[in-house]
Amino acid sequence: MLIRLSDQLTTDKNITIQKYNEKGTDVSLQGAFSIESCITWEISPHRAYGVQGVVMRIARDGEESFDIPFVWREDGSFILSLSMQTLCGEIDNCLFYYRLVLLRGTDVLYMNPFDNVHFYISANAENLYRLLVHNADFTTPSWFYGGVMYHIFVDRFYKSGKVVQQRKDALYASNWNGPITQYGAYPGAHVQNNEFFGGDLWGIIEKLPYLRSLGVTVLYLSPIFKAYSNHKYDTGDYRTVDDQFGGREALDALIRQAKKYGMRIILDGVFNHTGDDSLYFDRYGNYEGVGAFGNPSSPYRGWYYFGETDTEYDCWWGIKILPKLNHNTSACQNFFTGEEGVGAQYVSAGIGGWRLDVADELSDTFLDAFRRSVKEANADAIIIGEVWENAADKIAYGKRRRYFCGAQLDSVMNYPLRQGILAFMLEGNGAALAGTLTEIYSSYPKCVCDCLMNILGTHDTERILSVLGDSASLSQDNTLLATYKMDNSARQRGIRLLRLASIIQFTVYGVPSVFYGDEAGIEGGHDPFCRKPFPWGSEEEALQAHYRLLGSIRRHPIFATGDFQVLEGSRNFICYTRFLNGARIYVAVNLSDTTRLLSVQGRDLLTGKNFTRAVPPESGVILLEEGAADFVI
Repeated sequence: MLIRLSDQLTTDKNITIQKYNEKGTDVSLQGAFSIESCITWEISPHRAYGVQGVVMRIARDGEESFDIPFVWREDGSFILSLSMQTLCGEIDNCLFYYRLVLLRGTDVLYMNPFDNVHFYISANAENLYRLLVHNADFTTPSWFYGGVMYHIFVDRFYKSGKVVQQRKDALYASNWNGPITQYGAYPGAHVQNNEFFGGDLWGIIEKLPYLRSLGVTVLYLSPIFKAYSNHKYDTGDYRTVDDQFGGREALDALIRQAKKYGMRIILDGVFNHTGDDSLYFDRYGNYEGVGAFGNPSSPYRGWYYFGETDTEYDCWWGIKILPKLNHNTSACQNFFTGEEGVGAQYVSAGIGGWRLDVADELSDTFLDAFRRSVKEANADAIIIGEVWENAADKIAYGKRRRYFCGAQLDSVMNYPLRQGILAFMLEGNGAALAGTLTEIYSSYPKCVCDCLMNILGTHDTERILSVLGDSASLSQDNTLLATYKMDNSARQRGIRLLRLASIIQFTVYGVPSVFYGDEAGIEGGHDPFCRKPFPWGSEEEALQAHYRLLGSIRRHPIFATGDFQVLEGSRNFICYTRFLNGARIYVAVNLSDTTRLLSVQGRDLLTGKNFTRAVPPESGVILLEEGAADFVI
């Protein structure tokens, strides 16, 4: 039976809680607000429960807590209105934690949240609510909402034939569909990563019609700047687009042509470290010795952390080819965040924004300055951070981060969603997925939720089809993974589950990000085996058609800014709703071997047919409620 929206606010049979903003809008499912907001909490205990008082015990992050009493009303409810400006004062530390304490005679009871919305009553104080306050002018780029993102590993997407491969220090694969031959003996072992298949930016331009057929509105490219490796996370020169990919001419052409198809380009900003074979470090003398290595007079010497000798230097995660940048050096930070810095330069040239690699390792000072420079170049540019956990109160290297106070990131990669979807798909744990969806939605500002980067796979993860079809085999050693393919049974299972997982990915709040070739049926284990070339001519056509349909469904305005609420998360079943201006869409996925019934009337956008209340085994529905304005796919 489908739970009604009003029922979901009742989280305990003896007590309900709701929140309203200054406009009287119900914000019970949210936990992040503008500093100009005034939020009212209303707690309604059942009279027989005997509650005589309610107290909010609240503390700014890292400070002592203090109590604020609720006011009793004659109807038996308790109410508290808080001005965020009065509560917060300065915006610098905008994160609060609080408890709701019930006083009942000599008893003290606690309303302990487990997902920042729903709660349980206990005699012990066990959990805290999270309250995030952000700048009044914090907005995120609305052009990003409701779109579809496509993540391209450039060397493996499409080879145009326009780029002559001439590097003497590179290995060029003769067969586009051949296996990846360069890999370490074990995960994390050193690999040259100089095996190229030849994909380039001109090739992406040629495939823009294909991408548009998927409903793609945003292209997120793996790093494109000059570098030794095929992945280019070892940047050699930030001002130069790699000739292997077609150079600056190809990037400018891609920006122009993508615009004609209604697409924008997001670049990967690797600003925490460079390559050791770079203009700035120049360990091998390939840049005429101007780099910091072995050159105390280099203008880049202060950009790095050297020890007693030049061979002793800080590097990213101990990887010697990736020397860590010192952003405490003003010249280094300004190179990226200045008025004419790398961030602003490419935004001014027409890109739509940046995805920041390892954002946790970029300081608050760096992120503040980066946002200022990028937004001054184009206020509509988007900044997405690579953060693997809940970013509302993330602690990185012993420091609480303030990504969403309004001065740093617009969005993050939604790894918690990926983990929740996998828990559901592989274990049937609908409660875990429901909890993740509710917690993130109630932790982030609404404008952040609308532009989250919702992933199932990336260049850093195993291919989602393989995870869903045969995850146990992905623990094999690299020699076996290099040639491993699922048998037909496992592959068909993976396809069935991927169809259902993608329904969730495309319909929850945020923007789905499809890793190139997931829609075509690419298999693969961890890096580098998740980076196989796109199988042009051998695609899984039915899966592609499914993704095209989801891309068309995404055009409904509900998926851009509609509110969100989980209605049920149980064993092998998830159901949630998106709603906007009186219209409502219900999404349900049933992994069980029995039919589930929903008391909703409407049209299933996946089939185009009227819904008959039945969600068959191993299936999903996207229901446009009867009475809502019609929508043509």
